[in-house]
Amino acid sequence: MTSHDLCLAWNWEYDADLVALVNAAAQKRALSLLQITPENVTATGEALQRGELSFRLLLDRASDSDARFMPIVEWAQRCGARNLNPYAQARLAWDKATMHLEFISAGLLVPQTVILPPYQEQPHIPPADLTPLGPSFSIKPACRGGGEGVINHANSWELVLAARQEYPDEKYLLQAQVMPIQHGPYAAWFRVIYCAGEVYPCWWDVQTHMYTPVHPVAKADTAAAELDQLATRIARICGLELFSTEVALTADRQLIFVDYVNDPLDLRLQSKAMDGVPDGIVQAIAARLVSLAMHNP
Repeated sequence: MTSHDLCLAWNWEYDADLVALVNAAAQKRALSLLQITPENVTATGEALQRGELSFRLLLDRASDSDARFMPIVEWAQRCGARNLNPYAQARLAWDKATMHLEFISAGLLVPQTVILPPYQEQPHIPPADLTPLGPSFSIKPACRGGGEGVINHANSWELVLAARQEYPDEKYLLQAQVMPIQHGPYAAWFRVIYCAGEVYPCWWDVQTHMYTPVHPVAKADTAAAELDQLATRIARICGLELFSTEVALTADRQLIFVDYVNDPLDLRLQSKAMDGVPDGIVQAIAARLVSLAMHNP
């Protein structure tokens, strides 16, 4: 049997830089990396089933969009390999309505929100009271990522009814818009990346989607000092080891979570894409993954 320390299942062309960084870090530690891609997923899955191949740690970045990768995920669960983002927990984390309620139960602050059932389940619903949401609000399908299907600055029930039919099998969230305070040159809106106990807080520009790492001095000067602890709490809530979350610091010094758990996390390099993650953070994540593989029994 050929045994690998780390397996990276991927099918998005823009993950190539992440994979290269993980591979370089693995080679530096003399660890073996198994890459599973659409080109070899069937053959690799069969080799795993025959007992010719194994791995100890899995980062799955493909099964959410390609069912051919599910046998890899199932093998990992059955054979005791550590999956950084287990599929069952990831499915729950993808549902913003579920995470909204989980965050509230954990005592985390979230925007005022109305949750609507899927159109397919309940096509005709009575008008909701939108007053608590303020003069305008956001409409979000529960299980879409990357801003897909989100309508900001909505202001009417008619718009809500139309939006529900875009993804009729999903719940929808109507969410009050959160206004962050200004901190120097930045609006105090953060995207925080969590990777297996390590936390990387960044200023997040909601218009350009650009990351800027939070300098330790700025972190100490704001409520952002709490972000490490809060991200760790979210990891316990969702059961994932690699994700990001968005949080805004408001005028009354409250940290309000605006987008709960983002997975899979877009890890394009900022040097290659303006809205990518700062290169140093992606390099640190790659090193962290290899470190986990090295110490994983």
